[in-house]
Amino acid sequence: MTWQRPLRTAILLFCILFFITGIVYPLFVTCVAELAFPSQAHGSLVRNGSGAVMGSELIGLPFTGPHYFEGRPSSTPGSPYNATRSGGSNLGPSNPALLVKVKERIRHLETLGISGPWPGDLVTSSGSGLDPHLTIDAALLQVPVVAHARGMDEDAVMALVYQNAVPDPLSQGHPYVNVFALNRALDEHGVP
Repeated sequence: MTWQRPLRTAILLFCILFFITGIVYPLFVTCVAELAFPSQAHGSLVRNGSGAVMGSELIGLPFTGPHYFEGRPSSTPGSPYNATRSGGSNLGPSNPALLVKVKERIRHLETLGISGPWPGDLVTSSGSGLDPHLTIDAALLQVPVVAHARGMDEDAVMALVYQNAVPDPLSQGHPYVNVFALNRALDEHGVP
């Protein structure tokens, strides 16, 4: 019959393309990533001296208290920085619930002894709710409290902030700090 040949051709073409795009290409990309970027291919995991995973360079952790720098608030449901439930709060600037959350965050920071003016990234969550980064201004605002809590000189803590600063190519070079890396650097100088 005349319709059988085009049907066989279509099925054969489907199988070939499925094999190429569904199996060969993903395996190729995975192998290239494993070879060229082994750390990133496995989630940029950070391990302690014994090899246990401490976290990821790409996902914030809930550091709280005056001994550590605090990162951006997380809006993930269930628990803070829950990578399985990534997502923003979707609260727009005109939503009164956003103002309530910002005021709660400011009260929390004030109880730690951190005073304003408040950088936006210190009182609002990111779009993913997982952002591990802070602007330099948000980190420097916390220096006096962290230094006092740890019994360290403020200049030494400020130097750690600048040592862990990374320029952001997407924001015209304005630097930011990975809070996880900064708090690890603090711990290397001694836990209080």
